[in-house]
Amino acid sequence: MDIIIAGGGKVGLTLARQLVAEGHNLTLIDRDSHILETAVEQYDAIAVLGNCASKEVLLRAGVAGADLLIAATNADEVNLLCCMTGHGLNKNLHTIARIRNPEYADQVMTMRDVFPLSMTVNPERQAAVEIERLLRFPGFLRRDSFAKGRTEIVELRIGKDSKLCDVSLSDMSSIVKCRVLVCAVLRAGAAVAPSGNFVLREGDRIFVTAPKENLTVLLKNLGIITRKVRKVMLCGGGRVSYYIASFLEKDGISVQLLEKDHQRCVELAQMLPKTSVIHADCSSQITLEEQGIGDCDALVTLTGMDETNMVISLYGGSRGVPQIITKLSRGENSSIGDSMALGSMICPKELCCNQIVRYVRAMGNQTGAAVSVHAIADGQVEAVEFLVDETTRNCNIPLKDMKLKPNVLVVGITHGTQTQIPNGDCVFTQGDTVVVVTSGRGVLQRMNDIFA
Repeated sequence: MDIIIAGGGKVGLTLARQLVAEGHNLTLIDRDSHILETAVEQYDAIAVLGNCASKEVLLRAGVAGADLLIAATNADEVNLLCCMTGHGLNKNLHTIARIRNPEYADQVMTMRDVFPLSMTVNPERQAAVEIERLLRFPGFLRRDSFAKGRTEIVELRIGKDSKLCDVSLSDMSSIVKCRVLVCAVLRAGAAVAPSGNFVLREGDRIFVTAPKENLTVLLKNLGIITRKVRKVMLCGGGRVSYYIASFLEKDGISVQLLEKDHQRCVELAQMLPKTSVIHADCSSQITLEEQGIGDCDALVTLTGMDETNMVISLYGGSRGVPQIITKLSRGENSSIGDSMALGSMICPKELCCNQIVRYVRAMGNQTGAAVSVHAIADGQVEAVEFLVDETTRNCNIPLKDMKLKPNVLVVGITHGTQTQIPNGDCVFTQGDTVVVVTSGRGVLQRMNDIFA
């Protein structure tokens, strides 16, 4: 497809890399010539210098013949105008706009006829939703949901005291006492597709597929004590903090929000009446102690600096905070964080890009397209959800008799409301939801792409 990305920031360049790798023709618009030079050199993209909301610039970028326009500049207003202008020049154009300001959320939804948007994305709100889900199950580093929340892939770290340390996967069921499947292991920064005789070691990060109802059983039998989160400390007063605090207020959870900008504190206090907004420098050890960091059930570091978030998270870990969540603006920092006790790591940029990539794949394959796409194991493995339809091959054939592509594994089959962790005798039928993981380089656009 011919795709135009307006804005060469973190989201724009991450999308450029991924969409070019999937074979799309890409044009990038930005005001910064240096950003465009990088895009041309690294991603083989066409570069157009200028204001992406300008009719002339969009025409130079080929909007009249484009299939999709993604507006991801730093200004919501520019993104909206860009999409409106692009759609005015090409009525068949699909448009996606990044809208980050909470004040615009309801407006965009209720005035969809005015704003010709195929989809909007809000990285900060997406990150807040993911963080709230992690706070509900404190034992997991990460949770990805499939089949309308009935199937999950969760991430756990194997510590030296873990019941799974030095245990082979074939013996795991006797410990966890519920049906789960380890679909990937991250060891020393490299993703591994494990077999039954694979032995888990200290420091491994494992990705476990399980029906949602098995998650509590899994944690209990692993001896991971989880208590309901009652007090949360948020470090940083950005948009992610606002969204999380508003979610937690509704859940009746006590929230302390630390922000060093006084005016921002005033704004947050007005918007979050049940949150304790504190004007303080959260990077100060003295401040953290004064605010009772050692008494918190969870610490979420959300400043605009990855390095600051890492340092605060490390200090929280040294003070015994049971659950720590670290926001990273740059996904590549997650590999650094893997060697540190940073708890769960959330990257809003990656969440946003995954959502857009799923839409792009659905555009190219209206029938049998991926329902959801999640990058796991530091992006080295992809988990993809498909709906089995009339075009799907190999229905009612046992998995053991199918020929799947190398590095493709079926990890979950949902029939109606029932989820199976499959064995060789399992089958899928029309209407089922199937979750697969792949560590191969090829892109799984449709369900039939999993077959050899």
